[in-house]
Amino acid sequence: MAQSTYSLRTRSLHGREYWTRRVGRAIVYVLTLILGIMFMLPFFWTVVSAFKTPIELYVFPPTLWPVKPQPRNFVRIFEVVPFARWAWNSIYIAFFNVMAEVLVASAVAYGFSRYRFRGRNVLFILLLSTMMLPAYVTIIPAFLMYRVLGWIDTHLPLIVPSFFGGGAFNVFLLRQFFMTIPMDFDEAAYVDGASSFTIFWKLILPLSRPALSTVAIFAFLGSWNNFLGPLIFLNNSPKFTLPLGITYFRVVPMEGSEPRDHLLMAASVAVTMPAVILF
Repeated sequence: MAQSTYSLRTRSLHGREYWTRRVGRAIVYVLTLILGIMFMLPFFWTVVSAFKTPIELYVFPPTLWPVKPQPRNFVRIFEVVPFARWAWNSIYIAFFNVMAEVLVASAVAYGFSRYRFRGRNVLFILLLSTMMLPAYVTIIPAFLMYRVLGWIDTHLPLIVPSFFGGGAFNVFLLRQFFMTIPMDFDEAAYVDGASSFTIFWKLILPLSRPALSTVAIFAFLGSWNNFLGPLIFLNNSPKFTLPLGITYFRVVPMEGSEPRDHLLMAASVAVTMPAVILF
């Protein structure tokens, strides 16, 4: 009888804990869903506004859906400004940045994770300390250096730095991932006659695809969304990238000219789509 009573109490406690966890999880899901909707509202409003007419953007109360969708807004952004040229500039700059940061950062991380040399930890800490320097602190010395080199109003200041170091955060991320790969793999490869480069290229990199993909995504987003660099180093509009180029739509229109806010929304959606597709 006592054992039966104890069993019923245990079941009751377990059932109460089960329903408590279920209710708590449901509350978390509901809050997460509400926050997700709140954070998506600006993006939803941008997409909807990209299909509106200029007059409809200023209607009060605002309309949730366009009365007469205007898909031609996405065509007009190529007619009003050299949008295709800016897109090409952003694409090939991002391509070189991704390739450089992935390869260079992985090579530096391989050295820090696989080799033992004097001052290794000091150099690694020094590398990480560069993350505390904001880009705004180094932008003036960088501008003066690039002006001496004759690189102002070219894309070189937006590409070449990626080939030197690959970024402290990327090196840190890859180094930590490389250290999870057992050294036994390297030793077995050395016994089979593999060189350090062969181990790095054919062993470490294939095993590190998740970390390399993460670095590639960060590098692409950093280059694709870069606004400060093109603003400082580029002068002529044909050399602009998309983040800098779409600021043309923010120019206050002259009296009697057409407002550009609907085109700004369409351009913003077009610029965002490659990042969404990448994810």
